[in-house]
Amino acid sequence: MNRTQLKRSNILRMALTGAEETSQGGHGEAFLLRAVRIAAVVALYWFVSITMVFLNNYLLENRDLDAPLFVTFYQCVVTVGLCWLMQLLSKMCPGAVDFPSFTFDLKTSREVLPLSIVFISMITFNNLCLKYVGVAFYTVGRSLSTVFNVLLSYIILKQTTSLQALICCGVILGGFWLGVDQEGLAGSLSWSGVFFGVLASACVSLNAIFTKKVMPAVDGSIWKLSYYNNINACVLFLPLILVFGELGKVAHFSRLTDLNFWGIMTLGGVFGFAIGYVTGLQIKFTSPLSHNVSGTAKACAQTVIAVVYNSSSKSLLWWTSNMLVLGGSSAYTWVKSREMQKTPQKDSQDSAREKLLSGEKGDIGV
Repeated sequence: MNRTQLKRSNILRMALTGAEETSQGGHGEAFLLRAVRIAAVVALYWFVSITMVFLNNYLLENRDLDAPLFVTFYQCVVTVGLCWLMQLLSKMCPGAVDFPSFTFDLKTSREVLPLSIVFISMITFNNLCLKYVGVAFYTVGRSLSTVFNVLLSYIILKQTTSLQALICCGVILGGFWLGVDQEGLAGSLSWSGVFFGVLASACVSLNAIFTKKVMPAVDGSIWKLSYYNNINACVLFLPLILVFGELGKVAHFSRLTDLNFWGIMTLGGVFGFAIGYVTGLQIKFTSPLSHNVSGTAKACAQTVIAVVYNSSSKSLLWWTSNMLVLGGSSAYTWVKSREMQKTPQKDSQDSAREKLLSGEKGDIGV
C-alpha cells in the first residue's frame, strides 16, 4: 500500500514540476543541436569543395602561366607543409588539435610509391580536365569514375556487380554521351578535356583499389597516407615539370614575384588539404551514404553556379545529361548501400576511405 502511494506521489510530483517535459525538452534540444551541427558540417564541405574547384579552374585557365603540372606540384608541397604544421600544433595543443604524429620512413615511402604514381596521374588528369572543359561541364566530363570502379573491380579484384548497379552505370554512360553530344552541338566541346576526364575517372577508380592494398603500410591512417602520397608526388612531379618544359614557363612568368598570385596558389593548396578533413568530418557526422548523396547534390549546385556565373545558355538536353549523370550516381550509391547492409561495418569503413581518397584533390565530384 505504501509503495503504491509512493509511486503515485512520484508521478504527481513529476507532473507538477514538469520533470517529464524537461526531459523531453532536453532530448529536443539535443536533437536540434545535432541537426545544426550536421547542417554546419555539410555547409562547410560544400563551401570548401566548390571553392576549391573554382580556385583550381581560375589557376589552370591562367593563360600567362600554362603550367598545370607546376600548379599541382605546388599544391602537393603546401599539403606536406600543412601536415608538418598540424603535427606541430597537435604536440603544442594536444587538447585542441587532433592530428596523428609520424616521421618520414623510406621503406613506407617505397611501399606507397605504386599508389603515388596513380595518385599523381589522377590529380594531373583531374586538373587538365578542369582546365579544358571548365566547371560547368566538369561534372559530366568526370562522371565515369563509378563505371570504371565497377569495371576495374571486376578485372583486378574479381568482384562481380549486381544487375541493378550495372543499370545505374548504364544511366551514367548515357548521361555522359548525351553531355558530350550537347557540348559538341553548342560548339564548346573540348575533346582534350573529355579525354583527360576519362583518364581521370579511370585513375580515381585505380586510386581507390590501390588504397585498399596500401592502407596496412600506413597503419590504416588516412592522414599518414596523404602525407606519404604528397611527398612522393612532390619528387615525381619534378622530372615531369622538366620534361614538359614547364620550368622555363615558370621562370619567364611575369607575375612570379606577385604576392597576390602566390597567395591564390597557396590558398588552392590549403583548400586541397582541407577537403580531406571536411570529407572525413562529413562522413563522421553523417554516414558514407549521406556523404555520397551530399557530394552528388554539391556537384549539381556547382554546375548551376558555374552556368549562372558565366551567363551561359544551356539546352534542355544539356541539363538532362547532367541529371542522368547525377541521378545514375545517386541510384548507384543507394543500390550499393542496400547491398552493404549485409556486412555494414567493414564495407562502410571501406566506402568512407575510398571516398576520402578517390578524387578529392581538385574535385569532389560524382
